[in-house]
Amino acid sequence: MQHSFQPDPKFWRDRRVLLTGHTGFKGAWLAFWLERMGARVTGLALPPATNPSLSEQLQIDRLCDSRLVDIRDPQAVEAAVSSARPEVVFHLAAQALVRESYREPLATFATNVLGTAHVLDALRRSPDTRVAVMVTTDKVYRNREWHWPYREDDALGGHDPYSASKASSESVIESWRLSFLQERGVAVASARAGNVIGGGDWSADRLLPDALRAWQSGDVLDIRRPDAIRPWQHVLDPLAGYIILAERLWKDASLADAYNFGPQTHEAASVREVIEIARQQFPGAQVRYGDGSAGPHEAGWLALETARARKVLGVSPRFPLQGAVARTMAWHASQARGADVHQLCADDIADWLESV
Repeated sequence: MQHSFQPDPKFWRDRRVLLTGHTGFKGAWLAFWLERMGARVTGLALPPATNPSLSEQLQIDRLCDSRLVDIRDPQAVEAAVSSARPEVVFHLAAQALVRESYREPLATFATNVLGTAHVLDALRRSPDTRVAVMVTTDKVYRNREWHWPYREDDALGGHDPYSASKASSESVIESWRLSFLQERGVAVASARAGNVIGGGDWSADRLLPDALRAWQSGDVLDIRRPDAIRPWQHVLDPLAGYIILAERLWKDASLADAYNFGPQTHEAASVREVIEIARQQFPGAQVRYGDGSAGPHEAGWLALETARARKVLGVSPRFPLQGAVARTMAWHASQARGADVHQLCADDIADWLESV
């Protein structure tokens, strides 16, 4: 498939960028990529939530102006935005784990709904901001367990607190866009990405990190819901989508809308399929598959329709599932042997750019 667009380093050279959530898995990758293109990145986030963490391994605080700010604090967000004077904003800071949202529902809503509002409200007084890409999730859709992919204009909602908080944040994004930011010339879009995999993710309750922890320790991996279907994608595919979306919004604010980023629809795959691909690189790895009854409610079947991103932005995924899983496992194997993390990430980006 011919891919018509990829990030334009000339656009990003010396561009002032505010990135929330830069200490997280996706945020660290995005900060690294933007810095490589010459952007001047200011990061707002809490300290890394995992040890090890990709942001610390990449020494993100040396690649950008890293500020430890809790987006639940509106005064701190306002002060950071005011001093950074961003031209482009990427909002990734979030409580991003479904099972954590059951344990801490109020904190999840405070971060994902009010935190998003605090960032957007600070942009009302940010004279240089022209573009804001607000990252939510594929789980914003009211899941009906139907067997076709969700489109951007399908109904939003959520059963678990994480999904509900992200669906609520979509309402906040649309309200601030229509009520305040559109008239100020700020193009605000939401980006809804599927399940992301890639090197450097050590989060709890994520499939491949859990697998790596178990297998590297010689333990049996327990899988609660082996038949759950998700739109898995390598981290660089949605990040490229966010970057290209920002570039396009800068040139044409009328493109401000919601966009799904995910694999080709037929590449949505079960947890079991992903684990069996990952197992190929771990001879002797043991898995115990459950019957789907353990743990709190989670959606069974979820896929995204990505025609809007393809047709409007010229964005398509470049790393198919088999290669994305293999690449993730190989990254971690190399890192465990002492490979330089900067080089591992740079190599993945180079491969992505060359895979047109």
